[in-house]
Amino acid sequence: MGSPTRCLYVDLDGTLLGRGASLLHDGEGNVSIEGVRAVQACLRADVEVVLMSGRRRAQVFEDARLLGQSSYIYEAGACVVLDGEEQWLTGDLLPGELSIAEQIERSGAPELLLKRYEGRLEYHEPWHTEREVSHLFRGLVDAFEVDALLVEHGHGDLRLVDNGVVHRCSEALAALEHVRGYHLLPVGASKAGAVGWHRRARGYALQETFAVGDSREDLACAAQVNVFWLVANAVQRDPSIRDAVAEYENVRVTEAGHGAGVYEAVVSTLVG
Repeated sequence: MGSPTRCLYVDLDGTLLGRGASLLHDGEGNVSIEGVRAVQACLRADVEVVLMSGRRRAQVFEDARLLGQSSYIYEAGACVVLDGEEQWLTGDLLPGELSIAEQIERSGAPELLLKRYEGRLEYHEPWHTEREVSHLFRGLVDAFEVDALLVEHGHGDLRLVDNGVVHRCSEALAALEHVRGYHLLPVGASKAGAVGWHRRARGYALQETFAVGDSREDLACAAQVNVFWLVANAVQRDPSIRDAVAEYENVRVTEAGHGAGVYEAVVSTLVG
């Protein structure tokens, strides 16, 4: 008999949540309770549900509270909250007199990117304000190219994280093929690192955990869990993500998208 499943790490936007960031709608906006059923199945099986998101702490805290969970990951892995206690995974950049987001702004890195990629990158209004850690952008750029640019200009302690397709932009970006969300954050921060930290802190074996997500940043969590599920809508929006999937042996793609995909992953994992 294999190890029992003890924890699910699940992304919010584009994964557990459907259109309009709703738990009760699918990707097309139809009423659906499959995401709720996924959480319910985990709770009934005594499986902890850890939300992992690029959202701010206040937002993820409320979502976790609604699910009756005391641990969560916010700002794309910059911080893990374990039973109310924060663990920062941001290296030498720590909150103090200035927040980490303010320290990043003072470094000049955000201004550098906005100038270099004018017409291809902008702040992700209105969700870019009141953030503790990351600077939130939208547009269409090569994150690896951006990371090289950051190093070239003395910002090697930062990286740009691709958090998947978004559905809002300004007229300035209207001509882009599609628009993606990006987080500029400390180089050591990642959802995968946060998942690994939480798993070890809880004492869960890798074989006792699984994760579900929709972005390349989520996909990196495959290295920290027994099986990673990519929801179908991730591949529909970005077929090239299959190339990244091929790098892992423990990644599966669901047939359904959003909450229904999470439910599919939960049932398949718990029954299997």
